[in-house]
Amino acid sequence: MTGPSFPGGTSLSHLDIYHDAAPDGICGGSPHIHLVSTEAYLVVEGRGALQTIDGEGFRETDLEAGSVVWFTPGTIHRAVNRGGLKMLVLMSNAGLPEAGDAVMTFPPHIVGDPAAYAEAAALGEGEERAARAARRRDLAVTGFQALRDAVVAGDRAPLDDFYASAGALVRDRAAAWSELVRAGALAQAQTSLTLTEAAARGDVAHLRDARARVAPAPPGERAFGMCGRIRAYDLTDQENTR
Repeated sequence: MTGPSFPGGTSLSHLDIYHDAAPDGICGGSPHIHLVSTEAYLVVEGRGALQTIDGEGFRETDLEAGSVVWFTPGTIHRAVNRGGLKMLVLMSNAGLPEAGDAVMTFPPHIVGDPAAYAEAAALGEGEERAARAARRRDLAVTGFQALRDAVVAGDRAPLDDFYASAGALVRDRAAAWSELVRAGALAQAQTSLTLTEAAARGDVAHLRDARARVAPAPPGERAFGMCGRIRAYDLTDQENTR
């Protein structure tokens, strides 16, 4: 098999949702969307909620240990922390989020201006990163509230405008995304199809290449993600050293 063998060409992270309050008094992360990737949460500790805006309107889903939720591209989502919320995050199309498949719900004058968006989203370096992560979260919450209120009132125009602005923001960098999908999820699907057809012929020679893999513990400090402090696992095919 070419490329990482982790199931489905996905990525895996451990996420501690931010516990400080946004301007609306709600603790949690920065609302945002993914334009291509589907994301899943498996809650391992604590409690909270997932607030979403999609084609069916605004919704809040309670979260507790053992909860599993997932959302498709275009779903605006906000993780809400009501006490020690920690989760594992599974993301389709490994590499796409890092390549820019996410847009935060900043107000329209920022989302519609690539330079202003880049400035608002940047974390900078050193000790200022925590403060900038909080500021961009607060800005995204402001835009999220306006979108939510409009959708609840039956007005989809602001949501459609946000989608259009998000698409314009990622259009240039999205040209490289197809190769990530081909090398990851699509390559794995093709390999599975090839092995299925081989098994149907009674050919199981590939079983001799079986290997166990171990992901090393993520090193260093947790990064400042959009939803919280995040540790991403290295899922390259490293050999089991036992």
